[in-house]
Amino acid sequence: MVSAQTPPKPRRRGFLARNGRDNGPGEGSPGEGAQEGPPPARNLGPLKMVGQAALSYPGKLALAGIALCITAAATLAIPSGFRLIIDRGFGSGGDAQDIGRWFEYLLTIVGVLAVGTALRFYFVSWLGERVVADIRLKVQANLLRLAPGFFEENSPSEIASRMTADTTLIEQVVGTTVSVALRNLIIAIGGTAYLFVLLPGLAGGLLILIPLVVVPLRLFGRRLRSVARTSQDRVADVGAMVSEVLGAMKIVQAFNQEQRESGRFAAAVERTFATARRRILIRAIMTAIIIFMVFGAITLLMWRGAVGVSEGTITGGTIAAFVITGGLVAGSFGSLTEVYGDLLRGAGAASRLNELLHMEPDVAPPARPQALPEPPRGSLAFQNVTFRYPTRLETAALKDFTLVVEPGETVAIVGPSGAGKSTIFQLAERFYDPQAGTVRLDGVPLISADPAEIRRRIAYVPQEGVLFAASARDNLRYGNWGASDEAIWEAARAANAEQFLKALPQGLDTFLGEGGARLSGGQRQRIAIARAVLRAAPVLLLDEATSALDAESERLVQQALDRLMKDRTTLVIAHRLATVRAADRIVVMEDGRIVEQGRHADLTAADGLYARLAKLQFHDTAA
Repeated sequence: MVSAQTPPKPRRRGFLARNGRDNGPGEGSPGEGAQEGPPPARNLGPLKMVGQAALSYPGKLALAGIALCITAAATLAIPSGFRLIIDRGFGSGGDAQDIGRWFEYLLTIVGVLAVGTALRFYFVSWLGERVVADIRLKVQANLLRLAPGFFEENSPSEIASRMTADTTLIEQVVGTTVSVALRNLIIAIGGTAYLFVLLPGLAGGLLILIPLVVVPLRLFGRRLRSVARTSQDRVADVGAMVSEVLGAMKIVQAFNQEQRESGRFAAAVERTFATARRRILIRAIMTAIIIFMVFGAITLLMWRGAVGVSEGTITGGTIAAFVITGGLVAGSFGSLTEVYGDLLRGAGAASRLNELLHMEPDVAPPARPQALPEPPRGSLAFQNVTFRYPTRLETAALKDFTLVVEPGETVAIVGPSGAGKSTIFQLAERFYDPQAGTVRLDGVPLISADPAEIRRRIAYVPQEGVLFAASARDNLRYGNWGASDEAIWEAARAANAEQFLKALPQGLDTFLGEGGARLSGGQRQRIAIARAVLRAAPVLLLDEATSALDAESERLVQQALDRLMKDRTTLVIAHRLATVRAADRIVVMEDGRIVEQGRHADLTAADGLYARLAKLQFHDTAA
């Protein structure tokens, strides 16, 4: 009987496709039920995430705000200082001591400005780095929640680029751009108010500038936002391509594809440059128009003020203060246009990171997980399971698949490529949920249990040992981080790895290189087996751990596997049939279904698919 379960929700296609780029071979086209992603940000709304992160540090934020206000006030006080020097120093005919008093006043303002600027720089830079660190931590934490299928649909190198290039942009926004924007905004508003205090009639003309600045800002801003988002995507493309090519350098050089890859990279760089050039051109035109409007209008106002000085209706100090303040106001408005472009780029980066931060896992623990029985038994059952990969919904990887593995039983799974063997492992660890049927561990449906609890009861040895750029100790205890050195060495002996581990320069503290590059294939595989031994899980999944090894390494690894499989429920994906003759049961799969099962001798005598596969392999071996 098929157990009812809630069908998994449709998986959102990768954001690579939503950005209009190819997701690689095997991906469905947009017409195949793909969901369109959000359009590029049309405003600064995505920066809300950045603001919320900064609000977590109210003390530093307050100190940065105080320093910002002090520097802005000191900047605005400088024109007042010059006004006093000109009108009361030079203009009063006083003695040197009286003149010096006003210069001391100006020097005090400059000193306050210097100290305030230093404090502002420190606090806003601290906030920028801290906010970026927090965002990276949150994004990484969310990525670790996502099922492996997400990373099959979305390029990890693209994600890595977002975690670096986009966060760098956000750091610039928080640590520089926002501070500059607020300082210029305060100066622009305060300076405008001071201009009205100095010369209300002339300052009134400034009101005309507001619509003249806002209209082109909005017109150019729409185009700039779209180009800024595209520019970030192009940068991410370059980073992804570099990661892909460098990670496959042996293949590139083995097939003499250096020139082609160089050309492909050059094309990506040129696309990035072309997009950046459009963004720069738009910003340059926008900046030129607005600065001309602002400075041109203020120049006309100052011209009118100069006439007033010549007529004696305005003092020299007043017009000097008006000119300096007008320059500050004009510069602030001009800087705001440039800052707005930076903020838009930051908003584009924030929106891209937001996608990662709010991506929901397709496989998540239920609200009230059902506890797995204690002690664990190690039974695994597939009941009428049908499963289609989200990227290949038209083809079922498993079709009405039923298999019951008893505690302590060793079951070998064989069949041609594409028969669905690896899919069984994916479902057993609940990396995916089936569209129909039920998978149970120790009698509990996997969809009712916490995925973390499921995986604690499973040890996995892949076809090729996956190691991390870390020490031998850290790679060995990856499945049981609290393991003692004594337990690690015991697992190493069980995996036939003790001898070569002791021969390493620093023993367990030896750095193994990227992906364990300093070890041979057989050594990497034995470390993977030792890692599974330390896991001490009741269920063992083996993806033909000896298929890529030489005869001596295969013998050592097979001995280690025999010890590891003892007293455990074991599923073995077998490509080489000679390794599974001793299995309690051999399950033969084809096209997502079980077509035969039994012992080696029985299946050979039945003259079915297994017999044909065995005849081909053993004949080739004999030849």
